[in-house]
Amino acid sequence: MEKFIEYLYSKFLLCSSVSIDSRTVAEGALFFGLNGPNFKGSKYAAAALEKGASFAVIDDPDEANDPKIIYCEDPLKGLQDLAKFHRAFYKKSLIALTGSNGKTTTKELMFQVLSKKYITHATKGNLNNRIGVPLTLLGITPQTQMVIIEMGANHVGEINELCQMAQPTHGLITNIGYAHTATFGGFEGVVRGKSELFEYLRTSHGLPFINIEDKVLANMTKRFKEKITYPSTDMVFVAAQPMVSYERAEVTHQTHLLGAYNYMNLAAAYAVGTYFEVEEESIIDAVNNYQSDNMRSQLLLKGTNQILLDAYNANPDSMRVALRSLESFEGDKVAILGDMNELEDSAAAHFQLLQEADQMGLRMIITVGPQMALIKGRFPEVKWFGTATEVTHFVREMSFEHTTVLLKASRSIELEGVVSSFN
Repeated sequence: MEKFIEYLYSKFLLCSSVSIDSRTVAEGALFFGLNGPNFKGSKYAAAALEKGASFAVIDDPDEANDPKIIYCEDPLKGLQDLAKFHRAFYKKSLIALTGSNGKTTTKELMFQVLSKKYITHATKGNLNNRIGVPLTLLGITPQTQMVIIEMGANHVGEINELCQMAQPTHGLITNIGYAHTATFGGFEGVVRGKSELFEYLRTSHGLPFINIEDKVLANMTKRFKEKITYPSTDMVFVAAQPMVSYERAEVTHQTHLLGAYNYMNLAAAYAVGTYFEVEEESIIDAVNNYQSDNMRSQLLLKGTNQILLDAYNANPDSMRVALRSLESFEGDKVAILGDMNELEDSAAAHFQLLQEADQMGLRMIITVGPQMALIKGRFPEVKWFGTATEVTHFVREMSFEHTTVLLKASRSIELEGVVSSFN
């Protein structure tokens, strides 16, 4: 296998990029025909080559009859092994981060901060799994000075697998909460799974950045002789009305980060930037001017309404902090809440969430999705719809005005589609 990876690497060096999608493959790319539950990647090799791919890696020996087609028994493992091989040539800092909530926002803040001083390469979007991580690693170039790898997981062992591939020198866990508890095997499984990053750093003598306001993570500080803890003592949360303001060295700063929960994401980026000797003014400029545009804590103005769009993911912890953020606004408030997926006791979690929301004095609570349907009869005042499309029609009929509306759900609900229904 080692000789094959060396051969594959020689082809990779001739290519301009790496792709797993024949529809968007770029000229000169190395295409990997990955298999899915309902398709064979090898069937798309010809299309990728026709679009200009230099080589295609597939697992069908009968179709490997072209010098541009490379046979590999397992294209996904080939992609991962190639990424690990490429990573070994990069000798500078690589920061990995994971956590139950705030991963992507923290990654984006860190990227903005570190880019002030270094040529920084980071995970794009949410490419944080066993496919996305190798694709990100293969984007490292000889000019790269700093790398940020976001790692997502929903099973014990996945973070360790990604660490073996990415070999981080530094690491950060945003927090540990009640996310994916069904697939992790409960909260203790979440703790074990997320802490695999710190365990990798402990055994490889890497350096962790530790959120000491998270009790579980604070307890892990004793595992390390050398560590960086945050938030720093000279950094203080001021308010979130609704955007976060903070005090640093007795000077108050205003950000575009919505909700108090984003303060710790900001503090993490500050800690990383300070450690890597980014100038204080540059850090301040980076975090104060960052604006989310990825359906995470976005504030949108639609006519006379304010929309809090946080529809990329949801779990009990992130739902609660989003509701607290909604509560900080004045005037009429409406919560549109969708299913939270992959929870160990889904009905109980959804019931507790709606019980808390029901006590907030909101003008209206709208729920959507099959998980919410399990408890809809227990809250007669709460409206329920099966899909986001049905919610869209209802909102158009209601014609909300001068209202702050929270849209929060797991990705599968596609709640962002409701935004278009507001004037």
